[in-house]
Amino acid sequence: MAHVRWSRRWPVVLVSVFALVAAACGEDEPEPPADDGQMQEFPAGSTMAELQEAGEITIGVKYDVPPFGFRNPQTDAIEGFDVDLGQAIADELGVEPNFIEAISDNRIPFLVDGTADLILSTMTITTDRDAEIDFSIPYYIAEGRVLAPVDSDITGVEDLAGKTVCTATGSTYEENLKENAPEAKLRLVDTYSECFELVQTGAVDAVSTDDVILTGMIIQDDTLELKGEGYTVEPYGAGIAEGDTDFKEFVDGVIQAFIDDGRWDATYQKWIGQYTGETDPAPTMTLEEALELRPCEETC
Repeated sequence: MAHVRWSRRWPVVLVSVFALVAAACGEDEPEPPADDGQMQEFPAGSTMAELQEAGEITIGVKYDVPPFGFRNPQTDAIEGFDVDLGQAIADELGVEPNFIEAISDNRIPFLVDGTADLILSTMTITTDRDAEIDFSIPYYIAEGRVLAPVDSDITGVEDLAGKTVCTATGSTYEENLKENAPEAKLRLVDTYSECFELVQTGAVDAVSTDDVILTGMIIQDDTLELKGEGYTVEPYGAGIAEGDTDFKEFVDGVIQAFIDDGRWDATYQKWIGQYTGETDPAPTMTLEEALELRPCEETC
């Protein structure tokens, strides 16, 4: 793979790869459940009924994190694993999805103030976050890893003492790194594309976040590699406004069907497996098990 250096449009090469290959294998994707022409009816006043009346659901996703959420430079469409799952939820409601950008630091505020109806933005389920919003059942299990240049002397999280490490403001890695690499110097930025630029230019020594996000950076630039083993478990959940029990049950049902009928496996292969050569099983972790991984630390 040729080395591709940074530009302000860094996702262009990477997302073109994702977009072209995903399009080529589209014929192997399973069909969504058959549409009998009847829109499912929901109780008046429920979030589902209100969304149907509006004809649209607003979903917050990442715009610069292949393979989960990114803007396709060829079509200007937002694509990725989270986007496909969001489309499945919109389809079940019989409405159009409106995908807006939700970075790590504004995901919860978007739900609280009503900017977004749902968040699918590589958001780890934690008890602190669960005190402010509700979560769906886990739909993906990532691991926390470290990425650095191939020729770096960093071999894992244990080597980060005294090193400058980039991660996103509002992500779980603000705390993960303080706990697992307390002597590292944190560089907090708004987006992971900024971390990518900083590690390419040598402004930081390493980046730490979820393995699938880091894999996207490696596909873009093979002078970077993952260092060491995973040091955290990061179950992703859909973010839902606090107390909206009926909507949570609806989203849980769509995610479970997405897993059970094979769409999860096909979506994993489309966006992740074909690039990593790995085959991960669909998640079976319960929400309660996910919450036990992150005891409450701050807001609850």
